[in-house]
Amino acid sequence: MFAIFRRETRNYFSSPIAYIYIAVFYAFASFYFFATTLMSNSTSLSNVFSSLFTISLFLIPILTMRLLSEDRRYKTDQALITAPVSILGIVMGKYLAAVLIYLIGILITLVMAVIVALFATPDWAVIFGHFIGLFLLGAALIAIGTFISSLTENQVIAAVGGFAAGFALMLVDALTSVVSSPLGQSIIEGVSFYQRYQSFTVGVLDFADVIFYLSVCVLFVFFTVRVFEKRRWS
Repeated sequence: MFAIFRRETRNYFSSPIAYIYIAVFYAFASFYFFATTLMSNSTSLSNVFSSLFTISLFLIPILTMRLLSEDRRYKTDQALITAPVSILGIVMGKYLAAVLIYLIGILITLVMAVIVALFATPDWAVIFGHFIGLFLLGAALIAIGTFISSLTENQVIAAVGGFAAGFALMLVDALTSVVSSPLGQSIIEGVSFYQRYQSFTVGVLDFADVIFYLSVCVLFVFFTVRVFEKRRWS
């Protein structure tokens, strides 16, 4: 697994993908930091994190579109499948490499918090709650994107699928206004990424929300492993 992780991390930085992703992420984060925190003389980074929630939904497919589709396109997936490493190790190595690049991206928020702390005392509980929530969100989205990437050899289709998944997650919250049934609303809120993220924004580490995001990660990593196993025996 660690060999796959190192290879994938190296591949990210030997291509423009990591640099483009990090540059775009930092550009959006810096813009919102300047516009919502510095310009208003605020010590709160809540607006920055809220904006990055949406940005992450649509930027993460850039990280995941090539993870498995590229190997399938160039037929190197067969070499991986027959390598002396488990399929779970292959999937986890690739998945964790994407998570690392994502983590490098969101670390900019802690730099912003330090900048704010030079002039005032920020609410560190809220900041770290936001950070943990944003990390778990990204980890779950990367797991979904990895699964989508395993279904096709076309990186564009994998990217579009990732964008569609992000858009669908945004639409889930809109359904609460059109569903009249309390049970239906409860179900929608239960699977809503945004609703699950809200407790982190007030500095509360809700165990149920953490489990929800981790469960999404485990579920879609499992689905990806199953796709690989099916390909091995087909």
